[in-house]
Parts: sequence; structure tokens; C-alpha cells
Amino acid sequence: FGTSLDDDLVRRDFTMNAMALRLPGAVLVDPYGGLDDLLSLTLRTPSSAEVSFSDDPLRMMRACRFVAQLGASLHIDTAEALSNMASKIQSISAERVRDELVKLLLTDSPRGGIEHLVDSGLAEYVLPELALLQQEKDEHRRHKDVYQHSLTVVEQAIDLEKSRHPGEPADVAVRLAALLHDIGKPVTKKFEPGGQVTFHHHDVVGAKMAKKRLKALRFDNATIDKVAKVIELHLRFFGYADQGWSDSAVRRYVRDAGDELEMLHIITR
Repeated sequence: FGTSLDDDLVRRDFTMNAMALRLPGAVLVDPYGGLDDLLSLTLRTPSSAEVSFSDDPLRMMRACRFVAQLGASLHIDTAEALSNMASKIQSISAERVRDELVKLLLTDSPRGGIEHLVDSGLAEYVLPELALLQQEKDEHRRHKDVYQHSLTVVEQAIDLEKSRHPGEPADVAVRLAALLHDIGKPVTKKFEPGGQVTFHHHDVVGAKMAKKRLKALRFDNATIDKVAKVIELHLRFFGYADQGWSDSAVRRYVRDAGDELEMLHIITR
């Protein structure tokens, strides 16, 4: 960008990525304090955050990803701009949003990044079904916090996947299914006599919602089908919990899961 090195660096996403090495003397060029921010793991923009995020709104999602990937924290100006400008993510193509979401989910510990995605308001445009989980409050504690439960399921699914397949690449479908498995609950919630809360058929409804959202984000059909199937079946195991499993019940469970049997086991556990 521009005609000078400083002009180019000021257009980068964050200060820690706005450093250069001037050759042949190997002189560090760091006009915006990127090294200090790198050492403190602070996400700050070289120009104002408003200008930086206007240049490329996808940088807002990248900030959430760096929180998860690097354990970084947002500078106050970065955090404020993230919340104020969240709606601008709508100008970014679904494919670019999908790719950044996948990078976030495939980090070793995506929870912090997901929380920033939701708390900033970005999720209302990227994964509104997830944002709806966060907005649902139960002040009378008649059912568990579905949003926090979903984040915990993501963490535990990652641990299980790593223990079952050490050293192998992570499967984004596992993490998507873990994150979205209960998105059908807000739209199926009912209050029964006596104050009990039910979510009948949230598994089937959630599978349809997940398929619609993943299609909108331009995920491939194989991933969409895997995630939707596991969400639809994630309660199946509990259907056999009140009685002994017959051989036919086991065969039906295995047959219905098909190639996603192990993935279903991870989500169910």
C-alpha cells in the first residue's frame, strides 16, 4: 500500500503484523509498537480500529481467532470498535466468513474466541443461532445455561477427539456439531405445568437449523450432512437409557449413525 514502508505497514490488520525487516542491514522497522504488543499479546490496530475494520471487516473475526489461537487480549479501542462495527461483517462474502470461522474452531482452545464472537455482536450476523443461545436467560434456573453448556461440550469434544486420534488433524465437523447441537432449544422451549421446562424435538429442529446455516456459510455438502446427522441423533443414546439395550437396538443405533458413529459417540459423551 502506498509508496513507503510506513504507509504499507499502517494498512496491516494489527500492530504485531505491522513490522518489517529492512534489508540488507536487517534493521527492524516497527513504527507502531508491534513488538511490544506481540510480547504482551495485545491486539491493537496500527491506524484507528475504525479505519482498519473498514478496510477489511473480516479483521474483526480475525481478532476473535487470534484471541483463541494466541491467547491474546483485545486493546480497549479494538474491543469497542468490534462491538460498534459488528454489522459491517455483512459486507464480507460467506466464503471468507466461513474460512475465518473454521480457523477459529480449529484452534486448540476456541472457547475464548467464540465468546468474543458472541459478546461483540458478530455472532448475530455470522451464527445468529448461537447468539440466540447466549441471549436466552433463565433467571429461575429451571434449566441449565444452554450457551455455556454448548461451549463446554466443544471443549470436551476436542479433548475426546485428541485422545482418540492423537497427532491427527482436527475435524471441524466435530466442533461444529458440538457448538450447534442445542440450537433448536430456544425455538422448542415450552413451560409445562409445575414450572418444568421442555425442549421436545430440539434435536430434529436443530439439525434443520444447522443445515440451513451451514449452507448459507457455503460449507461443503459432506460437512453439512455430517453435522446435521449427528445433531439429529445426539439424543438417541439416551433413548435406550431407561431399559436394557437389545441387540436390535444396538444394530439400529449403529446403522442410523452410519459413517458418523464415532463422531456421534464423541458428541454424546
